Amino acid sequence: MTNAIDVSGLTKAYGDLRAVNGVSFSVPEGQVFAILGPNGAGKSTTVEILEGHRERDSGEVSVLGLDPATGGRAFRDRIGIVLQEAGVDKELTVRETLDLYSTAYTHRRSIAEVIELVELDEKLDTRISRLSGGQQRRVDLALGLIGTPELIFLDEPTTGFDPAARRRSWELIQGLAAGGTTVVLTTHYLEEAEHLADNIIVMAGGKVVAEGTPESLRQNASTESVIRFGLPQVDARVEELFEPLHGKAQGRDRRIEITTTKPTADLAHITGWAVARGIELDGLIVESLTLEDVYLRLVGEDA
Repeated sequence: MTNAIDVSGLTKAYGDLRAVNGVSFSVPEGQVFAILGPNGAGKSTTVEILEGHRERDSGEVSVLGLDPATGGRAFRDRIGIVLQEAGVDKELTVRETLDLYSTAYTHRRSIAEVIELVELDEKLDTRISRLSGGQQRRVDLALGLIGTPELIFLDEPTTGFDPAARRRSWELIQGLAAGGTTVVLTTHYLEEAEHLADNIIVMAGGKVVAEGTPESLRQNASTESVIRFGLPQVDARVEELFEPLHGKAQGRDRRIEITTTKPTADLAHITGWAVARGIELDGLIVESLTLEDVYLRLVGEDA
């Protein structure tokens, strides 16, 4: 499989601050690749170097077979960028904005196609200033798609979306990848990364502290599982439920969460205790750590 991006030993410093410190990774073509990390981890600087907007101090970078620092217009014609804020003229209509930005690309999509993709059909002749925050975010996404990019950078693409709109945007992103477009995603929504990404790197302190698929990150980070349930009002001594557990229990408002390396033994004790007392545990589930759990452990105090 050909790589859309290859990065080796990338560094970037601002004075005494080493914002990016020896970062290396590869992104195969047609993948959704997520870069995660707390503010100040170096992910924005890394992405700006990949986009050709910032010069690196050292290291090798290849994006679509080109050095983004010297790729020029030929390089920019092949990528799409969705910034956190696009900074478009808000007195223009949606149609005027897309028409203006489309002139920068050789292989541009039709405005009708892009508008349908981002679900703004009824707002085509509305001024940007009169759109809601979520609708303006869809315009940003449309601008990233208008040039039919081979590779698109998405920076917090679903900020301001309601849950239904976010899910539909996920389907759009998955459709782009299925059609061969490579997607580089930065997001603070861990559920979004877990749902979309084929591969992930986690950055902290300017370095890559973990990489892999969402599943492999969960498996490699810990052998722990989590048991969750709601405990109804009972007359029984609740201490008898918690004292023999192997795992660590915590709770709030009678919702109990037990993190354990021995889920089978702890689950057997919990259910046995409840059955013996005729108690029904509300919403009893056993699951592995979520990507958010793993992420918080990886970045530690940087979070």
